[in-house]
Amino acid sequence: MDSFFALATSNLLAPTILCFALGLAAALARSDLALPEAAAKGISIYLLFAIGFKGGAAVSAHGFEARLALTLLAGTMLSFALPLVAWMILTRFSRVDATNAAAIAGHYGSISIVTFVAATSLLETRGLPPEGYMVAVAAAMEAPAIISALWLAARRAGPGESGPGLMREVLLNGSIVLLVGAFFIGLASGPKGLLDLSSFIVAPFTGVLCLFLLDMGLVAGRSLAGSRGKLPARLLAFGLLMPPLGAAMGLALALPLGLSLGGTVLLMTLAGSASYIAVPAAMRVALPRADAGISLTLALGITFPFNLVLGIPLYLAAASFALA
Repeated sequence: MDSFFALATSNLLAPTILCFALGLAAALARSDLALPEAAAKGISIYLLFAIGFKGGAAVSAHGFEARLALTLLAGTMLSFALPLVAWMILTRFSRVDATNAAAIAGHYGSISIVTFVAATSLLETRGLPPEGYMVAVAAAMEAPAIISALWLAARRAGPGESGPGLMREVLLNGSIVLLVGAFFIGLASGPKGLLDLSSFIVAPFTGVLCLFLLDMGLVAGRSLAGSRGKLPARLLAFGLLMPPLGAAMGLALALPLGLSLGGTVLLMTLAGSASYIAVPAAMRVALPRADAGISLTLALGITFPFNLVLGIPLYLAAASFALA
């Protein structure tokens, strides 16, 4: 327990988390602090490219193995299953309708790339580098949850909820294309390519991440400020309890795979995160009757800060205990 509190305190004092806290506080205080939209988009592109390239280069250096395929399969299974768990909790303990329950479940079955990047940064800082192919696992966990959510919505709400070309939109989502594309570029370039680009994608990474999390703090704070009084306590509780539940499912799959401590924590983090980029875009097309404000506020305003501040240290402590 003492080690967990020490880890949580250390995480809270990390520059990345403090930058997120600054953005959150500024938004809640209604400051006019803001990053230009073009700059925020450029930072997002940089982070996705850097994490994808480094992952591909790591796989190239490590080589292909059966564990890679099994981990990809485990991640895909998690993404399919998590919405079903979230759906059962939402329909039994909250008062949201079937369409909104399906939309929220889809968010919590998919993943947050930003949470993944933050966890990767923390692990590397602590000398616990995860397997490079975890980038590919993150990409594989985006779409299956959307399929599960659409099946749940169609099962309860009837046909006509999904739009044409949905899967194409999901699979060609810019963040997925860039992440997977950078992964394969790093895979082809190998360690030499990483060395050539180290001054661009290694040294500045943490500083750029600080600016990005400052912007995410502003977005999360404004989402929370705009939803005061709109979310019932049961939904707020869901946004806090679903991440550890998903992470526990991730841990249960990571242990038999024989992942490293860093890889185990990343799989737990992916399973405990919630999408607020790819899935909202897909739900606008697939479930237009769903209230995007509910699911987005839960994912970005509740679950995302929880994971940054407490979730990732909790997952690291649990994985350390399980692998001891």
